Amino acid sequence: MKKFFKEAKGHLMTGIGYMLPLIIGASLVVAIPKLIGVAMGINSLDIYAEKEGFLHILYLLEQVGWTGIGLVNTVLGGFIAYSIADKPAIGAGLIGGALASNTKAGFLGAVVAAFIAGYVVKWCKEHIHLPDSMQQMMPLVITPFLATGAVAIIMGVVLAQPLAAINDGLVSWLRDLCNNGTSQLLLSLTLGAMIASDMGGPINKSAWMAGNVLMTEGIYQPNVYINCAICIPPLAYAIATIIKKHRFSPAFQEAGKGNWVMGFIGITEGAIPFTLVKASRLVPINMIGGAIGAGLCCLLGATATIPPVGGMYGFVSVGNGWAYLIGIIVGALFIAIVAPMVVDFNEDTQISEEISEDDIEIEIQI
Repeated sequence: MKKFFKEAKGHLMTGIGYMLPLIIGASLVVAIPKLIGVAMGINSLDIYAEKEGFLHILYLLEQVGWTGIGLVNTVLGGFIAYSIADKPAIGAGLIGGALASNTKAGFLGAVVAAFIAGYVVKWCKEHIHLPDSMQQMMPLVITPFLATGAVAIIMGVVLAQPLAAINDGLVSWLRDLCNNGTSQLLLSLTLGAMIASDMGGPINKSAWMAGNVLMTEGIYQPNVYINCAICIPPLAYAIATIIKKHRFSPAFQEAGKGNWVMGFIGITEGAIPFTLVKASRLVPINMIGGAIGAGLCCLLGATATIPPVGGMYGFVSVGNGWAYLIGIIVGALFIAIVAPMVVDFNEDTQISEEISEDDIEIEIQI
């Protein structure tokens, strides 16, 4: 069972990896026309749907972005299934993802459909043995038909309504959290701490994925806090190598230069080499810094009416963008001041477990 869950996590991460360029590209294509419109004093481009001219072109571009965002569940379902059982499963996975969107089953439905499609194909490969003369029918006809049929029956008939009800309940609950001041603060603190905890690991990805799932449902506020917290750890260690230079070895001082860029564009993994020096002390400090930054961002009133863009430059897509920047800077300063107080980055340290390049996944959060 442990092996199964490990494999399932890998398949889910593969699907998310393929979905990431879609989310980034589509979000930017939505955000840029919106920002141009806002700069011209226009809060919604919808009124220009039937008109002509520059603003109509902006509307058309915005709709392309929304079309991309609408494909998130489809792409996720297809590539999770592909990860499980290769090409024969991708069609059924795509259908399952699209079905999840159409039935309002959302992200959860897309994941369930993908695993049904993938494991049906995998079962067929292991248990259905045809004569050599008919082997070509397996990947082209038999496995796609059985996988799509299973998705149609299980997702289209049996689970469509229950999963839609669960998804609607979760979305409504999260929307209520975003509309309630106290609950929204708690949400921002939680997301900030999760993002800064393992910097690209499963906890970080869970928070990031939750934000992007909510974005497909038209709930953008959590992504403001997520994008804020993403910038904090790498920026913090870049600042620390300047203000507490004597506490860092030349190698770490050099690494700090790269973290200015990573902090600016939002790559949390830039903080990993620093954190591994004394993870038992620095992970909690990182989490507190992420929570402080996201919480302050919330308290000062940073809002999102369009899909927010990641990185420090993302303030242009956020209402009260100054609050977004202040949250990043204050959270980073907390880590930059406290971390060198409890850890000397000049000391030679031994990392208890071997880290391979496969354990660290670089991910630009937008």
